[in-house]
Amino acid sequence: MVHRNAPLTPTGRLRLARCVVEDGWNVRRAAERFQVAHTTAARWAGRYRHGGEQAMDDRSSRPRHSPQRTSRV
Repeated sequence: MVHRNAPLTPTGRLRLARCVVEDGWNVRRAAERFQVAHTTAARWAGRYRHGGEQAMDDRSSRPRHSPQRTSRV
């Protein structure tokens, strides 16, 4: 399920990332074409480089580690 405020679906993210990584587009050009911020385009391109198509899915926003978490008592 895509987050309701997400500008791109996983398919759109994949298209953007492929334009940058495989087709050699400039990140700013791809961001303009897909109507997202250049930092967002760079993030998706980086995730694609490191994780491939599987990295285009939404991630949990839950922290992996909470060192200041209160006790369960």
